[in-house]
Amino acid sequence: MSYTSAPWSSGRACRNGPFPRRSVEIGAIVIGFIYAWPLAAAYVVWKLMGYPALNEMKSFAERTFRNGFTGFGAARHDSGNWAFEEYRRKEIERLEEERRRLEEESRAFTEFVDELKRARDREQFDAFMARRRAGSNF
Repeated sequence: MSYTSAPWSSGRACRNGPFPRRSVEIGAIVIGFIYAWPLAAAYVVWKLMGYPALNEMKSFAERTFRNGFTGFGAARHDSGNWAFEEYRRKEIERLEEERRRLEEESRAFTEFVDELKRARDREQFDAFMARRRAGSNF
């Protein structure tokens, strides 16, 4: 009984060597998940994306992060309407100013609370020193 169905036993080699490329690739992915799972996961994602060229991935990343990341894989796109773009720009500026104002109020409140804590600590320390000078022991 001879087993001639395997490509390496027939004397003919597959396209990329004696073993099918797919099995080597799957084995490498499995080993990759065992020893370096982030790299293996990145490779699987890259493979599922259809092996995009590095310059295509770079341009996608530049478009996504230059225009503002608005969600999972979503990039902000211009509407093509000048009036709407002007309105959106003014609203973003207004919201940014409101954010700065709220940050300033938050900083001022934090300083106020810190000052109250220092005053309370000073009061407690002064009371302790007054009792100690008076000769009463706790």
